[in-house]
Amino acid sequence: MQHQTLAPLLLGGLADEAANQKTAMQQFCAFAALGLRYYTLRFIDAGTGAGIQNVMQLEPQGIENVRNLQKEYGLSVSSIGSPIGKVKLLDVDDGTNNRYVPFQDYLQKDVRRACDLANQFDCKLIRGFSFYHPKGTDPHAHLPQAIDQIGQIASMCDSYGLTYGLEVEANLVGQTGKLLAKVHSAVAHPALVLVFDGANLVCQGMSTDEVFEEYLAMKPGLGWIHIKDYKKPSSASSHVDEESLKAFVPANLGDSGHEAIFRDLMADYPELLERLGARGIPGLFIDLEPHVKGGGQFGGFSGPDGFGVALRGLCKVLDYVGFPYKLREFEDIRIS
Repeated sequence: MQHQTLAPLLLGGLADEAANQKTAMQQFCAFAALGLRYYTLRFIDAGTGAGIQNVMQLEPQGIENVRNLQKEYGLSVSSIGSPIGKVKLLDVDDGTNNRYVPFQDYLQKDVRRACDLANQFDCKLIRGFSFYHPKGTDPHAHLPQAIDQIGQIASMCDSYGLTYGLEVEANLVGQTGKLLAKVHSAVAHPALVLVFDGANLVCQGMSTDEVFEEYLAMKPGLGWIHIKDYKKPSSASSHVDEESLKAFVPANLGDSGHEAIFRDLMADYPELLERLGARGIPGLFIDLEPHVKGGGQFGGFSGPDGFGVALRGLCKVLDYVGFPYKLREFEDIRIS
């Protein structure tokens, strides 16, 4: 059978979604119990008294606390879930609350900070975005500036031995797979990859077939996959009110068409693993970000129960198509 010849997918997720108070202990307990080995670090209460912080805000003591605790629970960081690229391209008032930072300041402070953090957590990937163009404008008109800035980010990541992943998401220059493919092709840097997310396309009004076409456009630059799904809205808008999105569902219940996507991916999987391996990336990460209890511009929530439901939904899809993956088993417990 085909699945016997393929290396298993590396399952993980944004661990803060599985924790009611986002404490490190809650996050790691949930992931260990679910059998996961990897997590993306985004929001966390690191036990320093500072409360819930974005990973970018962690101080040395918080970093040490998280590193020690994740080792205790047998977890590793797959990617830094940074908000890099979720700022305005232009310093104009477009009616949004998105902030603007002069790019060179942003590059030297925020991007460099994300790179430092990735190295401290021994991971190879930084999740990021493609910048906000002014609301109501055509993203194509802003491609040259976005391409230039993203290219500089990829170069800095590369200097740290890291790879930058651009996630497809509404309201950004790279709001579709085809736009991100243009960015990836124009930047043409091995330290730039693309992060597919079906729900982020369905919530823009795309059909299952259209989502598949966007995936195909992204496939040559694919670096990893975010898993959440969405029931298609009755109408679409050029600007998505991310705070009002309520129809997130597990991967086996939505309109993203994950079955077809994983079937297609199997054919090119060995080649993809070779490309990722050349960057020091251990495999193809499938990162759950389910949002099953709600989602917004800078994060979402599933709870430990919702995260478990979402993981089992993903596993149903993978089992159905015969794509191998590995969760912790009895042998792992015996040797730990």
